[in-house]
Amino acid sequence: MWYYVVKLLISAALIVAISELGKRYTFLGALLASLPLVSWLAFVWLYHDTGDPMQVAALSKSIFWLVLPSLALFVVLPWLLARHVNFYLALAAATAAMFACYGLMVLALHRFDVHL
Repeated sequence: MWYYVVKLLISAALIVAISELGKRYTFLGALLASLPLVSWLAFVWLYHDTGDPMQVAALSKSIFWLVLPSLALFVVLPWLLARHVNFYLALAAATAAMFACYGLMVLALHRFDVHL
């Protein structure tokens, strides 16, 4: 039980640190958020839980392919906000665009016989 509490606290602390740092120093908040810290933590937790480096490798490969469509969020959101679209509407639209790109990526990977 304590193991899960520690995992939760470390993961939550990372999100809070990014949010707080971003309020004061946009660049540093963005830098911390752009680091693959969540993926790194997931690798550590997965390896600790399973002891299987091949599962970590498979997760890493899948993350690589799925990072690409997630970038749509970071293109669409600032574009909409610069056009004075309501924040929540812009966030919802950017999220929808991101999920559409996920769908396209999964279809493209399937077409080229890449399995996640």
